Amino acid sequence: MLFSISIIFLLGLAAGWICQKIRFPALFGMLLAGILIGSYGLDLIDDSILGISAEIRKIALIIILLRAGITLNPEDLKKIGRPAVLLCFLPACFEILGMLLVAPLLLDISALDSAIMGAVISAVSPAIIVPRMIHLIHEKYGTKKGIPQLILAGASVDDVFVIVMFDVFTGIAQGSQVSAITFINIPMSILFGIAVGFMAGKLLHRFFQCINSKGIIKIMILLSVSFIFTAIEDKGVIPFSALIAVMVMGISGKENNASQQISAGLNQLWSVAEIFLFVLVGASVNIHCASEYGFRAVLLIFAVLVFRMAGVLLCLVRTNLSRKERLFCMIAYLPKATVQAAIGGIPLAMGLDCGNMVLTVSVLAILITAPLGAFGIDLSYRKILSREDIS
Repeated sequence: MLFSISIIFLLGLAAGWICQKIRFPALFGMLLAGILIGSYGLDLIDDSILGISAEIRKIALIIILLRAGITLNPEDLKKIGRPAVLLCFLPACFEILGMLLVAPLLLDISALDSAIMGAVISAVSPAIIVPRMIHLIHEKYGTKKGIPQLILAGASVDDVFVIVMFDVFTGIAQGSQVSAITFINIPMSILFGIAVGFMAGKLLHRFFQCINSKGIIKIMILLSVSFIFTAIEDKGVIPFSALIAVMVMGISGKENNASQQISAGLNQLWSVAEIFLFVLVGASVNIHCASEYGFRAVLLIFAVLVFRMAGVLLCLVRTNLSRKERLFCMIAYLPKATVQAAIGGIPLAMGLDCGNMVLTVSVLAILITAPLGAFGIDLSYRKILSREDIS
């Protein structure tokens, strides 16, 4: 296991550094490093690491969502309003619709199989979006109009909606009955997540005021509470979104004196966590599946991205954003990675006929959209977004 950890970190770090030198996103190199050393490549990662890779990826997500919560200003969220709510579900709905229309034509599959594939593919990647939007907030790009805050808020809830829809479609495919309660669970998960995160944040805020401890201790407490949230969600007793609770806890638990210290500590943790996250995402990729569908699958991915961009554009109707700023939002909402890696193989494990195809398209979606979205954000934000005076 120790050898695998060393290989993941060193090779991922080196690959990311090389990509940055040639002006590519570091995560692209990390993904390729994962593919190279994963089970379908050189097979250098121990099975014990692969067995807990889902948990490691979840820890990385928790770190970036805590960072997002501490970075976000509640007053900024109030100003965003309607567009942020629409971004939580409308682009995903458009992409699922696009999959229902295009996939049967290109891949000759049923509407239900297309819906399952659409639910997997339509999730946006907070692992790629959140760090970049936090950077924009720190650098004051687009913050006057709340653009990075808008994208942060929408991307954080988008995954909850998509995963519930995935459960609905796979349940139908397995012959399960879908009731109105299934759909009611979507807003209930969000509301419970907000309520629990808000209460936890306020309680921890008071607790931190009573103790005189170092920033790293406070970070460990925040992470431990976040892990408890994920355990509650996994139990499935009540509809509950752990990831939303984590971000809201970061927002409501801010300390004026300690927030900057905690944020700096989380930044350092993320610099390590992102290497493991993207290398392990790459290691989960079965690259051999891609040859079966090839060009048709790639064409499908780009086709449904057009639907996604249309959905984002509709969310921004009647806002004060310029055309270029709306284009930036459309680009920022392209990348996919974490959710696709997490659930892309589930239909295959369930024995569904569309399993291999869903996994293949998920793999290609990661390889295409993760660098495309990250590269697009990194190249465009200085040219498109206005910068507030930080003097």
